[in-house]
Amino acid sequence: MKEYAPSDLRSFAVLGHASAGKTMLTEAMLACSGRLSRMGSITAGTTASDYHASEQQHQISVHCSLLHTEWLGKKFNILDTPGYSDFISEGLGALRVGDSAVIVIHAGHGLGVGTDAAWEYATRFGLPKLLVVNALDKPNTQFDDLLADTRAHFGRNVFPLSIPLNAGPGFSHILDVMRNELVTYTPGGKGAYTEKPAGALAERVQQLHRELIEYVAEADDGLMEQFFAKGALTEEEFRAGLHRAIQQQVVVPLFCVSAETNVGVARFMDFMAKYGSSPLDRAEVPAHDAGGQPVTVALTQPEPVVYVFKTMNEPGVGELSLFRVYSGAVHPGDELRNVARDTTERIGQLYLLNGHERTPVPVLRAGDLGAAVKLRSTHTGDTLSSPRVPVVLPPVEYPAPNIHAALRLRSRGDEDKLAVGLAALHLEDPTFHYRVDDEVHQTIVSGQGEIHLQVIVERLARRFGVNVTLEEPGIPYRETIRGRGESRYRHKKQTGGAGQFAEVWLRLEPGPRDSGVAFAQSLVGNNVDRVFVPSVEKGVMTACREGIFAGFRVTDVKADFFDGKMHPVDSKDIAFQVAGYHAFKEAFAAATPCLLEPIYTASVTVPEEHVGAVLGDLSARRGHILGVEGDGHFQVIRVQVPQKELYHYSTVVRSLTGGRGRHTEQFSHYAELPPDVAQRLIAAHPKRSGEPAHEK
Repeated sequence: MKEYAPSDLRSFAVLGHASAGKTMLTEAMLACSGRLSRMGSITAGTTASDYHASEQQHQISVHCSLLHTEWLGKKFNILDTPGYSDFISEGLGALRVGDSAVIVIHAGHGLGVGTDAAWEYATRFGLPKLLVVNALDKPNTQFDDLLADTRAHFGRNVFPLSIPLNAGPGFSHILDVMRNELVTYTPGGKGAYTEKPAGALAERVQQLHRELIEYVAEADDGLMEQFFAKGALTEEEFRAGLHRAIQQQVVVPLFCVSAETNVGVARFMDFMAKYGSSPLDRAEVPAHDAGGQPVTVALTQPEPVVYVFKTMNEPGVGELSLFRVYSGAVHPGDELRNVARDTTERIGQLYLLNGHERTPVPVLRAGDLGAAVKLRSTHTGDTLSSPRVPVVLPPVEYPAPNIHAALRLRSRGDEDKLAVGLAALHLEDPTFHYRVDDEVHQTIVSGQGEIHLQVIVERLARRFGVNVTLEEPGIPYRETIRGRGESRYRHKKQTGGAGQFAEVWLRLEPGPRDSGVAFAQSLVGNNVDRVFVPSVEKGVMTACREGIFAGFRVTDVKADFFDGKMHPVDSKDIAFQVAGYHAFKEAFAAATPCLLEPIYTASVTVPEEHVGAVLGDLSARRGHILGVEGDGHFQVIRVQVPQKELYHYSTVVRSLTGGRGRHTEQFSHYAELPPDVAQRLIAAHPKRSGEPAHEK
């Protein structure tokens, strides 16, 4: 096994909008370096990174795949990530352990919401960005227009280091700005090329070269002084300053390629090897010690610190944990501490990965990425460290779910397998959530989009043998009152022996919103023994849980047990429970009952040209617009919408905005349901019995 110094490691996440060509770009890099004898294809399901069943079935990337190769003596750790926002956790995990972000833009499709998301998240992680314009072999590509759009969108510091000269079918000629050369690629997908001087294009490339030197000089005060004094930089000064300029994002390099035909990829790899980020660029990272105090982890410290950015289950292998070594070295057999879970893990066999291909290695050193098998208690986002220096690296903050559905088992008796499967999938994918809702009597699953939940269903069937269907989740409506009501209910039962007797006088009035049910007693005298007060309260609470007129829980009611009667022999606990139960129902019916619905506050981010369509749709969903604010090239609509109207809303937003819109949502409060909607709901929902979630 060849070992690499931290300065020779290049770990980068490949991100971008869906279908931009990220997977094929990584495939071309593997082919250029000889790691693959021939490139695979998405449609045939033969690429190195998209090897999971769900990826081949849907013909999209679902997982972050770790690949590695060597180029110009540098080891590339390539993190191929999904473009669909449904699988955003994969991209965030890759950015957490990468040293730079390669953002791919499709030349024919232009900038998409996935491009913006990749840029935003890379900025949040403080990573330098490189842009790759792909698919320049497709018809009707206009590179100059796309470059102008990109610079207008992301800033004038986006700088082309290669220029396509014959974009479109047959694309093979690129002008290399760095080397002042015309590069011609040979058809065949191997990435082979020939070079010659720019010739007639020399003046154009020299002008670009001068502009690039100015950007580089901006990143270093010493170079800036040199530039002003001499009007130029030497080639050595320029090349030394370029790496610093990229780290500071004074310049964002842009490259032109066709991944499918492997044109332009080799020169991009040259640049990454010579100027790309290494672990030395972030030689210290923040962490917390076992007591929660802030500390730093240095690349040079001898004690190992490892961050697990992804866990997954592989057929024939079991649990596979992908990680980055931030300091020290890790060997099979090492015992490392998981501070967050208060456990110790014994490291098993270590691997380097190329998709499903696993190469055993005896050690992984600081700055490198790899995988280990069968860590018992360590999951995505966990830190492992030496017991002598226990630390926790900050985990990724994942977005909240924006789509929800209820699971219905197809077969009775699978409840235990379902519980095991859901728990395992949540530990692997932190953006997938589930809960058992005893109010609507359903298991609710939540994720980042329809495809995300569909893939979860497929994994449950394939890995755990549990077949489920997705359906609309029930809405936890509530019952309450608008006015006051009173009841004097007598319960009397004679069965031959000891009978039952209780009389409860109950008074109701509305309580503050979201206050629940407040029970109190104001008894005077000795009409009712105080020992029966808890019995009345129990009966009242039972009625509140069952619902009065529509089968939904009661809330925001003050109940006062103010008087009653008892019998010296026949009064007992059960009698006062029954009386309290019916007294509450009678008083509730007399207090002008109504229904409440949950209201969510949503933030909908859409391109400006789609604001009208989205506002119209929100109005049709009974949305109350709180405001519209600008956010760069997007508008953010803040709105309050009933939960019922948000079912599959993430899909609707994407449809209305051509895939460029997204939304977040959070519970806000309960509000009264409009009378016409309430009547339809009551008619469609006779008092529910809490039927089990099984198909018949």
